[in-house]
Amino acid sequence: MKTPILRTERWVALATAGIFALQACGGGGGGGSGASPPPPPPPAPPPPVNQPPSITSLATASINEGTTGPVYTLTATDPDGDALTRALVAEGDASFFSFNASTGVLSLNAALDYEAPQDANGDNIYEVNFRVEDGRGGVATLAVQIRVLDVDETITGMALRRVATGLSQPLYLEGIPGTDRVVVLQKGGLAVVLDPSLTSAMPDPVPFLDVSSQVGTDGEQGLVGMAFSPNFATDSTVYVNLTNTAGDTEIRRYRTYASNPLQLDPATSNVILRIPQIDEFHNGGWLGFGNDGLLYIATGDGGGVTAGADQSAQNTNSLLGKILRIDVAHDGDGFPDDDDRDYRIPAGNAFASNGSAGRPEIFALGLRNPWRSSFDRQTGDLFIADVGQSNREEINRMRPSDVGANYGWAVREGTAFYSGPDSGSFTPPVADYGHGTGATQGRSITGGYVYRGNIGPIRNHYLFADFASNNVWSVPVSSLTVGQTLPASQFNRLNDQLVPDAGALSSISSFGMDNDGNVYIVSIGGSIFRIEGAP
Repeated sequence: MKTPILRTERWVALATAGIFALQACGGGGGGGSGASPPPPPPPAPPPPVNQPPSITSLATASINEGTTGPVYTLTATDPDGDALTRALVAEGDASFFSFNASTGVLSLNAALDYEAPQDANGDNIYEVNFRVEDGRGGVATLAVQIRVLDVDETITGMALRRVATGLSQPLYLEGIPGTDRVVVLQKGGLAVVLDPSLTSAMPDPVPFLDVSSQVGTDGEQGLVGMAFSPNFATDSTVYVNLTNTAGDTEIRRYRTYASNPLQLDPATSNVILRIPQIDEFHNGGWLGFGNDGLLYIATGDGGGVTAGADQSAQNTNSLLGKILRIDVAHDGDGFPDDDDRDYRIPAGNAFASNGSAGRPEIFALGLRNPWRSSFDRQTGDLFIADVGQSNREEINRMRPSDVGANYGWAVREGTAFYSGPDSGSFTPPVADYGHGTGATQGRSITGGYVYRGNIGPIRNHYLFADFASNNVWSVPVSSLTVGQTLPASQFNRLNDQLVPDAGALSSISSFGMDNDGNVYIVSIGGSIFRIEGAP
């Protein structure tokens, strides 16, 4: 029993001795034999480098004209999972769009029209720029092109709807800018406002202008023309062509009432041009603004072959038988000593730099009785329908570059010789037709308009008619080429297609066009018709 006890004590003694030995080895004391300090902790790893966001949506998109609402969605990712901020940069064509930064959806503010591009380059490609940020300096950008595609909106049929009746010898119709209303001029001096959408088709009770007591109405006289200023929305100005009670032509300037933009204030009347007339016939009457902002006025030769009037068209010192061009938009009067000439002369007119060669107002000459002219809204070319004497009716196409053009009267009547020495310098009509009662004949042309709408049979056609034969025609505007004359055999007669829903289409005194490009036909018997699409 004692032996185990001794072994235990021995083991304890040995263990104790070992501890002392270890303490002696690791002791502090002299001799410099202490333990080393623990090593420092390793440095922290560097923070990860910020990765910029990435835009994953395409850089192009295509939409059909007329589209509204969302047109594109911007998508982006961030490698670090950072929250992203999206923005549409306010440059380029951004003003046409709205952008939802939360969803990335880009939407059109209004439908776009392929035929009337509004983008900066005018090529139907709307360019926008996006910017995406991650909040830590990371940025991604993308330039996007939104292409507008043309849609075939052609309507295969057409109809003729009467929109007004009971008028007194209506002579002209013009759309009121910024509205869906039109103004109709009546020969006796009263102009009225119509709303063509009304099925009752009655003129508004408030007249647009009443100069009945100031207008001569013999022969071809009357209230015959009107043109709205290109800046009508801001200057409220309208120009009127009428015959005064002395039988002379007056071009007047009016302004609307401040409280009523659908009525002219007679107190603002200002005669800016007075043209003495020879007779009550061949007074012309049309006026309108070109794309250059200048006012063009068509005048007749003053009375056929009476009193030497047949010489007026070739007389460069006469304003009769001409296309005049004057500047009425700028302040200042080029003729301060002449109350009948309140305007300035554009530098590019035929005789602007040489007053001894002719009147500086003249742009073109050689017309007999231009009865209704119009500018093509797409090309800016002026189409002039000139009534003939005894043989031919003609259409002339005057380009902006055709300053000084001479259309030949009274030497030539359309493509036919009339009298006097002929000249190779005359500009031939782009179309003419003979006198008679046939499907391609007449004896008093009424000029119309180039139609650019979506009614297939007349799209991109020039429309015109004959007052005497009641024929209504159209021809592709592309076939009316300056220097060449289209024969009447190429005319498209429209009477079988343009059957009125009420009344009769006869004695066509004018065509008209509203702000949407709809074409109207004016009958001197008192009715107004509008050409509309049909299945």
